[in-house]
Amino acid sequence: MANLPPPMMKLATTVSPYPTFPRRREKGQTNRFASFTLTMIARKRNAGFSLIEIMVTVVILMVGLLGLAGLQGRALTSQMEAYQRSQALILLKDMSDRINANRGNASSYVVASIGTGAACPVTGAGSSVASTDLAQWCNALLGAAESSVGGANVGAMIGARGCITQTVAPASGVATQYLVAVAWQGLNNTAVPTITCGQDQYGDEAKRRVIALPVNIGCLTC
Repeated sequence: MANLPPPMMKLATTVSPYPTFPRRREKGQTNRFASFTLTMIARKRNAGFSLIEIMVTVVILMVGLLGLAGLQGRALTSQMEAYQRSQALILLKDMSDRINANRGNASSYVVASIGTGAACPVTGAGSSVASTDLAQWCNALLGAAESSVGGANVGAMIGARGCITQTVAPASGVATQYLVAVAWQGLNNTAVPTITCGQDQYGDEAKRRVIALPVNIGCLTC
């Protein structure tokens, strides 16, 4: 008989008596490849999102800053208007007190315009009380009460002018009335004043400011 090859030997294997099942994924455990893929997709979709947020924030910030700057400008304008009016009230009361103190010569205080754009009265030895009062009032209207570092007068309003007119003539049993008015230039437009002091001297009549105070002088010889 021909020699036959020896039978192939089977590998020894051990068969487990228990059935095997695929390994279960633990709770919360994800596929790394799937997680990486989702992350890349999310990044592509959100590309430039941070830049848009920054641009919107900058625009909102700019609008807020512009509003704040406008509010600050209005506050400074209102403060300047209030300062000028307070100075005008001081000058107005000052001249009315001077006229009351020199009632016998009240008519000597009548002047069409004094202050900005007009020469102040020159006083010296022998000058009357009324002339001295008008000269001092004129210098006060020009801001002589306060000077800047450079020597400029800054103690009054912009373009301050004073006017004193007689509104009621003296008569028996009737007090003589004088109207003391102070005019200056404001910063905002308002209603045009009816008092003519400083009229057509500030370019825009809506910026002209005027305050006035009547002074009554009784007849001292009646």
